[in-house]
Amino acid sequence: MIALCLSLLLLNTTVVNDNPNINDKNEKKMKFELVTLPYATDALEPVIGKQTVELHHGKHLLTYVNNLNGLIPGTKFENADLETIVKESDGAIFNNAGQVLNHNIYFTSFSPKGGGEPTGKLAEAIKKEFGSFENFKKEFVAAGVGLFGSGWVWLSKDKEGKLFITKEQNAGNPVTKGLTPILGFDVWEHSYYLDYQNRRGDHLNELWKIIDWNVVGSRY
Repeated sequence: MIALCLSLLLLNTTVVNDNPNINDKNEKKMKFELVTLPYATDALEPVIGKQTVELHHGKHLLTYVNNLNGLIPGTKFENADLETIVKESDGAIFNNAGQVLNHNIYFTSFSPKGGGEPTGKLAEAIKKEFGSFENFKKEFVAAGVGLFGSGWVWLSKDKEGKLFITKEQNAGNPVTKGLTPILGFDVWEHSYYLDYQNRRGDHLNELWKIIDWNVVGSRY
């Protein structure tokens, strides 16, 4: 089973690299860089295993970063920031830019000392919109479990601070709908299959134990 999972993960990493023009010269002129993890690769265990973090961050995300850096030279996005690229692009540029933005939010939302509940304005907004933190968690996990195929489930806010739970296919991000994402759970299989196999719901429920609510709250 583990060997099969590894094969699937490595195959998935290879497939997303759909730009044949990436070479050493492109990589030396990188506009976007791989986000630095604010913790060791084994620090999130047992919620997320070391091998999953190393593959997900060091292989999958790195491929998206390299793809994006190889795709934007000579386009109108050459000097654009990441959020602008996601809002205004399509096709391969959007897919890779979206995944870079998504994963930057995702990986920096965790802490080995995380868990508990949000405080301050975010806690108040969650209670106002969802009734309670427990109700919010149930709705968020249900959205992630109910998303067909690969994608993301997001907690986002609008300009007035109203909160929304949204489901996005593939590389989708709520910024394309005028929202500001503050928390995202990755429901692509490579994010959980080594640790949970096909038990997506179990994976999503465990993630609450490592959420850094200080970081998420600051985004709100």
